[in-house]
Amino acid sequence: MTDNQQPLGLLFDIGGVCVVSPFQAILDYEIANKIPTGWVNFSISRTSPNGSWHKLERGEIKLDADFFAAFNSDLKNPELWQKYHETHLRKPAGDASVSVLPPLPELDAEWLFWEMMRISREPDPYMFPALRKLKESRKFILGALSNTVQFPDGHPYNNDTAKIRAPFDFFISSAHTGLRKPDPKIYEAAVNEMDAVAKKKGLKGASASDIVFFDDIGENLKGAKKAGMRTVKVNLGKTQDAVTELEKITGLQLLDNQDRARL
Repeated sequence: MTDNQQPLGLLFDIGGVCVVSPFQAILDYEIANKIPTGWVNFSISRTSPNGSWHKLERGEIKLDADFFAAFNSDLKNPELWQKYHETHLRKPAGDASVSVLPPLPELDAEWLFWEMMRISREPDPYMFPALRKLKESRKFILGALSNTVQFPDGHPYNNDTAKIRAPFDFFISSAHTGLRKPDPKIYEAAVNEMDAVAKKKGLKGASASDIVFFDDIGENLKGAKKAGMRTVKVNLGKTQDAVTELEKITGLQLLDNQDRARL
């Protein structure tokens, strides 16, 4: 598929694409508590692949007190704090002044986690209506490919009250498959699902080149591109721009006129 051809399938991350970004909760928490911005995401990303967050999203550990203790420990790792400070906070190369390492920030990992989960249950005001219109058009296969967590039995967040899954022909959850983006195997699973749905609809099938993938994390997009997909980056607070790009790709009007007027 060339960049100008319509795709057969559209594949979406959930958090930060179809629902409000949990990264917004992290940013708000860092600003409110005078924590250097980017530290939480740096800590999570640098503990990959065997940090507490990654194990949770692969379904290898339970969402319980042990997880929160481990997550809290990851956020208080002095070696990572040193690396973050060197990467983000030092003055430009050649500056003769000494950069003093400040103390590790104090964080409430459990509170932050649940705040991330809370806000990311809210459908995105631009992307989610666009998904409904795409579903109604019946012109594309819609799939979800999301790094997720499994909530304890009986937890209200197990209920999809906002109908987030409704627009999708299939939904691949990292915590239920044991695969987590950007593992190449999870993109392979997504292509296989897209292919199976295409054949059920009487089409010849689907390959990676027939898919456009929307995600808000660069590493996840790199993995999809390596798998052969086209990709679109969804920037924090810029889902309206992503829907505009989706309109170009699909040839459909997906934004309401009042939303378009704000562009």
